[in-house]
Amino acid sequence: MELWKRKSQLISGILAITLGIAVIVAIQSISVVSKQNVAKKLDNLGANILVLPQGSSIDDYYTSDIDAPTLPMEYVERILTSTISGVDNMSPKLTRRVKVGETSIVLTGILPKSEIASKPLWQNSGLVGNELITACAPSNEENKSQGFEDEKLKRKVIDTLNRYDCLLGSQISTKLKLVENSKIIISGQEFKVVKVLPETGTVDDDRVFAHLTTVQELLNAPDQISTIEIMGCCNAISEGLLGKLRNILPDTRITTINQIVSTQIETNKLMDKVTLIFLIIIFFVGGISMGNYIWANVNERHKEIGVLRMMGASKGMIYKLFLLKAVFLGIVGGILGFVIGTIAGMFLGPYLAGMAVQPLYMYLVWSLLLSVIIALTGTVIPAYLASKIDPHTNLQEE
Repeated sequence: MELWKRKSQLISGILAITLGIAVIVAIQSISVVSKQNVAKKLDNLGANILVLPQGSSIDDYYTSDIDAPTLPMEYVERILTSTISGVDNMSPKLTRRVKVGETSIVLTGILPKSEIASKPLWQNSGLVGNELITACAPSNEENKSQGFEDEKLKRKVIDTLNRYDCLLGSQISTKLKLVENSKIIISGQEFKVVKVLPETGTVDDDRVFAHLTTVQELLNAPDQISTIEIMGCCNAISEGLLGKLRNILPDTRITTINQIVSTQIETNKLMDKVTLIFLIIIFFVGGISMGNYIWANVNERHKEIGVLRMMGASKGMIYKLFLLKAVFLGIVGGILGFVIGTIAGMFLGPYLAGMAVQPLYMYLVWSLLLSVIIALTGTVIPAYLASKIDPHTNLQEE
């Protein structure tokens, strides 16, 4: 009843906390879906880290120089057996230029399951590779709860290349006039074309792909690879994944495909910065508003506080009474803020993130904790001053 009698001050105190919490909940709700959506799209782009021999260049990676240096296959095991997190998929490959008749082609040895897992466009043509569990992206169960599902996360493990099977890029297929089930002679060995890959607009369109072990034998390069393509979690990259990889493989050149990585990193940083800015504003505005309300309440209740002190109430009891009031107001503000913020997020999500936003109930707990902390922060000083009121002086003034 005491709170309701001073409802104008009560409303202003709660409103500052409620609106602040609502803004953070709305931003975070949209941010979670946005990050999941971006992570899914970036995942579909494929590899974003290249591990190259120390003496090679990016040009070697794209032009497949026959004299380009190689890496030992053992480097893949080093990464696999390390404790590094954020490496979602690795695709080692050996690439060299060879002759098919009078035509120069680029032959690339791959581990089919790993390679296909990093090539979503290949999967759309009917190839299936490793089941991919991404370190940063959500699981399919989490995706479903947010209104979308990443088909790539449901891959079954199927090795699609036999020993002398090969895949042809769209451009080289046209150049050599080969179709599926055709035969092609490479370095004296006959291969069967099991698939003509869809056009990707990358160097893959001009390459012939066969099993890595077969290509190593054919090129007389046992246990050697030209590069390791890695699908790395973009958050992990921003947090030092490349440095950790360099520690494991010090004699290699490790680089990122910046266009892919920067999108995720910049999006995450922007959303985090916006949330932090609003959090700081809420602490100041919410704390000051709550402090003003409690201070006004203390001034109005001088006589009541004096009477309580005369009746034996201790300073600690007075202090706790005001803190309990702050906790109550914080809980009310947190609940209202969560409800309003969730509704705002659900309404704005399709417009800002292009995806449906579902209630994230874990934010209810955070909303309550944050709002209570803000309310207590603003109440500490007024409550302390209230506990210091001298009952004798106060009653004499009355």
